[in-house]
Amino acid sequence: MGKSKVYFADLRVKDGDNLLKKLQRLIKKAGIAEIGFKDQYAAVKIHFGEPGNLAFLRPNYARAVTDVIKELGGKPFLTDCNTLYVGGRKNALDHLDSAYMNGFVPYATGCQILIADGLKGTDEALVPVEGGTYVTEAKIGRAVMDADIFISLTHFKGHENTGFGGALKNIGMGCGSRAGKMEMHSAGKPHVNQEECIGCGKCTKICAHGASVVTDKKASIDHNKCVGCGRCIGVCPKDAVEPASDESNDILNCKIAEYAKAVCAGRPHFHISLVIDVSPYCDCHAENDAAIVPNVGMFASFDPVALDVACADAVNAQPPIRNSMLGDALEEHGEDHDHFHAVSPDTNWRSAVEHAAKIGLGNMEYELITVR
Repeated sequence: MGKSKVYFADLRVKDGDNLLKKLQRLIKKAGIAEIGFKDQYAAVKIHFGEPGNLAFLRPNYARAVTDVIKELGGKPFLTDCNTLYVGGRKNALDHLDSAYMNGFVPYATGCQILIADGLKGTDEALVPVEGGTYVTEAKIGRAVMDADIFISLTHFKGHENTGFGGALKNIGMGCGSRAGKMEMHSAGKPHVNQEECIGCGKCTKICAHGASVVTDKKASIDHNKCVGCGRCIGVCPKDAVEPASDESNDILNCKIAEYAKAVCAGRPHFHISLVIDVSPYCDCHAENDAAIVPNVGMFASFDPVALDVACADAVNAQPPIRNSMLGDALEEHGEDHDHFHAVSPDTNWRSAVEHAAKIGLGNMEYELITVR
């Protein structure tokens, strides 16, 4: 297999130009018009940002991408799936409120938003993973799989479990339903925090397997009966049902790669990553620390694996920002050849891209083509 093409544009613009026009030139040069968009539904996977976080991509970037898709005759919509954890995006109503609060309204983005896995994170499609080692059927938000074309628009940043959050993370973890996210994060099953449980019985009503029972006004889950669907997590009014988070980071990365393959396989897909505001942790946090390196630019490719490697290489080529988590880590522990490892020493981002390449999702070798 030859090198994959990854297209790059820096953040410099002259009078009469702007970054949104430059992003559109980038994705056109990278070949997005080769996709047959005419009258096709195009899912644009983006992270709307947890309320309180300010590092997420501005909605203006989404508008630039969706305008190109509409220009090519497509029917775009922005999408994400609900979160597994407690926060502002746990169900579709809160998720939409959070998106609107952060500026993702139709007149700003040029299209509608669909929360792909439905009101409670349970509307999913079971998608086979060809060549998967850890996952046989990925549980993907149904609206993502109903789309004819898949586009990822990613804020490239650090991540405390995976090393960085790039295209694979945005696709694999981001498109997983609640049960899918639990499958990636966990080898186990949910449990009930007895101090928070009020014994309302909603978990017992939604469980199709009789795993959840209420005794003495407190719920508990029989793991011999539980299938790990995560529905009890979604209905608990007190967030007392908690997922296990017991999978190693390397296996988590491999599962993310397999989920990403399930999302992309069998249909046109295209990927965009913006390496700006490179915060040390995920946009799922309700806050963001200072960027760890200077802004780099915008990248696009048909290959999400090559795209992630190119972005990682670009970040690692940047000088660390002194007053940042990376600057603090290097000052305390000395030089590290990898900025992401320096910030989160228990992570190994290469495990994701290496596994993704192994199962045929993409290529780790790339040719970088600059667009002016």
